[in-house]
Amino acid sequence: MIARYRRELSVAGAYGLLLVALAFTDFYRGDKLRVILVSSAPVLVAAAGMTLVILSRQIDISIGAQFSICGVVAGLLAKAGLPMALAVPLTALAGASMGAANGGLVAGLGLPSIVATLATKVSFEEALRLGREGESVKGIPDGFYWFGLGQAGGQALVVGLAAAVFLAFAWGLRHLASGRAVYAVGSDAEAARLAGIRPRRVVFGVFVAMGALSGLAAALNAARFPDVDPNHGKGLELQVIAAAVVGGVAISGGRGTLAGVLVGVLLLSTIGPALSFLGIPTPWEKAVQGAIILVAVASDAFNLRHRTHAGASLAAR
Repeated sequence: MIARYRRELSVAGAYGLLLVALAFTDFYRGDKLRVILVSSAPVLVAAAGMTLVILSRQIDISIGAQFSICGVVAGLLAKAGLPMALAVPLTALAGASMGAANGGLVAGLGLPSIVATLATKVSFEEALRLGREGESVKGIPDGFYWFGLGQAGGQALVVGLAAAVFLAFAWGLRHLASGRAVYAVGSDAEAARLAGIRPRRVVFGVFVAMGALSGLAAALNAARFPDVDPNHGKGLELQVIAAAVVGGVAISGGRGTLAGVLVGVLLLSTIGPALSFLGIPTPWEKAVQGAIILVAVASDAFNLRHRTHAGASLAAR
């Protein structure tokens, strides 16, 4: 049982060591941990969507562009006078429509997901650039900023909503037939098809879910600021892919848990402020994230090769 969750436990241990090491500095002075928790809440929601995609043996590198567009959509809807109870679901719907475009290209036309989402990433970014020309959405009603609850209440709501969505998807992956289908398709699409599962439908569904979750994450993130910056999603794809892979989700699909992704998100969300606190230049944060992805993917490749060789040796006997 412990061996099954070795990656998740090792990442949790690494995060614990990081927190202990920071305890010997002044890092915890002020509200740094609270700020990290609130800022990582939208990332956690987006990472849940990316986890579904990777589990099905796909990838989506357009999530940052989707996030940026959905943040602008949320701001414009609020500026138009829509209540947050309506603006947030509509923003998630906008994200789902972009996810459906990706799903159609991958599941419908059979394009490789990295090629399809690279194309949509460029298209989404150019559409946003032409539509906003880098201009933030300003003049948003006070009811949008922290959902009109003030900073303390708004922060609690952002974290609470993110946690509820994350736990719902974690439960669904474990207990629902649709969740088990995602694992089955990622492990062996042909075997899943023979078992009565429709792989293309599953793949289309995970891209739609990815889009909807990116929209929800963007709305939660946008509510943290009085103005909505159209560049908020830049680099998000690296962060959520790193969180998923570091948290034990196999880039080859079919293996991983959202519990590990949670630890991955917290670890990566803490590394940036910790590096900044220690006086290390900000660009190194991306370098560290890239290195973490490389190590995690290399570890998965090594483990897969080891299991393959072990299986072949067992069969030879």
